[in-house]
Amino acid sequence: MANFDITRHFLVPKHLILSKDDEVTLLKKYNVTKSELPKIKSTDSSIAQIPVKPGDIVKIERRSVFGDLINYYRLVV
Repeated sequence: MANFDITRHFLVPKHLILSKDDEVTLLKKYNVTKSELPKIKSTDSSIAQIPVKPGDIVKIERRSVFGDLINYYRLVV
């Protein structure tokens, strides 16, 4: 049986690692610290295929029921 890549499933939203510049912009925009962001484990199957490390911020791009693109952010722990 072949390995199944869950990140290719149509229900799994796109996960991207933010650059350091984008991290600074995000934290300033929402006036929060990294530790105040929601967390995601580095072992989570939805980010297992991308090279994340603890301390990275992951941007999750989801579609709303109306088709709008909504971004969510998680701190990798």
